[in-house]
Amino acid sequence: MIKETHTISKASLFSSSNSWEEIIADKDFVSVFLSDVLEEYIQKQRWFGGKSSKLKYIELSEYFKIQQDGEVYFGLILEVNFVEAFYHHYFLPIAFVADESISEENRILPIKLKNKEGYIIDAMHLESFRKVVYQRISSALPIDKTPVQYHKTEGFSFPEYKSSKFMGVEQSNTSIIYNDTYVLKFFRRIYADKNPDYEMSRFLSHRKEFKHTPLYLGSINIIDSDNTNVTIGLMQKLVPNSGDAWEYFLKEIHTIYQTVDTKSISFKDLPDVEMFKRVKIAEVPPQIIDWIGLHLLTKVKKLAQRTAEMHIALGSEFADTSFTPTHFNGDYTVWLKNRLTYQFQNRLNLAENNLHKLKGDSLQLAKEFLERKNEIRKRLVNFDWTKLKGERIRIHGDYHLGQILVQDDDFCILDFEGEPESTIRDRKVKQPPLKDVAGLFRSFHYAIYSTIFNHQDEYKKTQEELFEFGELLYKYMVSIFMETYVETTKNANLHIGYRNERIFLLKYCLLEKAIYELGYELNSRPKWTIIPLKGIANILNS
Repeated sequence: MIKETHTISKASLFSSSNSWEEIIADKDFVSVFLSDVLEEYIQKQRWFGGKSSKLKYIELSEYFKIQQDGEVYFGLILEVNFVEAFYHHYFLPIAFVADESISEENRILPIKLKNKEGYIIDAMHLESFRKVVYQRISSALPIDKTPVQYHKTEGFSFPEYKSSKFMGVEQSNTSIIYNDTYVLKFFRRIYADKNPDYEMSRFLSHRKEFKHTPLYLGSINIIDSDNTNVTIGLMQKLVPNSGDAWEYFLKEIHTIYQTVDTKSISFKDLPDVEMFKRVKIAEVPPQIIDWIGLHLLTKVKKLAQRTAEMHIALGSEFADTSFTPTHFNGDYTVWLKNRLTYQFQNRLNLAENNLHKLKGDSLQLAKEFLERKNEIRKRLVNFDWTKLKGERIRIHGDYHLGQILVQDDDFCILDFEGEPESTIRDRKVKQPPLKDVAGLFRSFHYAIYSTIFNHQDEYKKTQEELFEFGELLYKYMVSIFMETYVETTKNANLHIGYRNERIFLLKYCLLEKAIYELGYELNSRPKWTIIPLKGIANILNS
């Protein structure tokens, strides 16, 4: 039982007779730190993913030392338990500093250790900590059998440490830029397994020499008390870029919408195209080229090529079983149906409970979604694996325009962590590569509708007319992408299925993605709910 005098707030001074190196042995400190201090602190952090749930209590799951030449920092693995009967694990490195200049927001707890007063802070804010981590990775041995395992690419020599800074505002992780050349991503929410981003990055850039993802250079993993390998950090080469593909496509699509007005383009004069039909740029009708232009279509073609090459690399392994291609089977089908049936029921409940937030087309589409629930459920359950001849491989898993950097006339693919709602095991399940393609197509759809919402007042057409133009633009983007993607994978003997199988899988994955997106929009941006609802309606009506 903690003494009453030890109950503190963030502003109170906690005293311990232990030194910093022995602080975790002070049970009073650990108890107070977890319950009175961290419960308040972590809920204010950008990387904390449990803000929509009610925190119950925090436990110290694991701790380890990050140290060099007498400098000692503690890495804490916190188990955050929620009232709703689930938990997350988070990584928090801590440091003790006596420096009064440390900003208020970075102080976790004022503390007196023996006769020394100071603060416990998140060690990421301390340059000396960032330097120690860099030096430990850069001097890592080929084989490390200690509980904290630092790794670097064999044959690579890191230069001497010069500087470090935060990469910028991030949601779920914290990235540090070293010497303006390397980036170390610290995973904040962690899992009792190797992080897929670490596995995929190392596999693609190191084993397959795939040039269109940041070069893997090193990592930090810990071996926990259950002898499980847990990824804490991933070191990669910093990629020169001009921003992400999401912002790039938003600008391009805005220009395309402006062209509708400047050229007084009539929708009825624009030739339609069948959804998923493969179309070469040379085959695009001149009226469409006059409206869309060649620039965007050329970019879509290049993105299709890079996506295909990523999948070819991921599907070309025959030694490492975690990356070996496999076929569809009954086990996968059971896993898929269980997962999607649960997710679909969740979205139905959300839609029913949030109808009052919707109006106009969104409300109408939401009502149709609820009315057609049995039809949608039947589509999700109607997955006959015996008719599918294509391969399943490890995929990106959360593939959208925000995960892609623009480099002059090329692209670089990042962030292989997988879908945020999925368990770590589910993220590593081999899937049809067309699931990534469907994710990108949903991102195209979002970019088109976001442009309408962001610039509505600047266009002369009504919102309904803009939606019509948007749907046609979307179909041409998909057609150009499909031509290059299918051709490239076919030439490399990556079997993604024949035409009917491809269309079935794309429709299935697009429906799954749009249902997934519906949850986010209903909770966070009801006005945007029309985007996934339109995506669902498109599939049902096709």
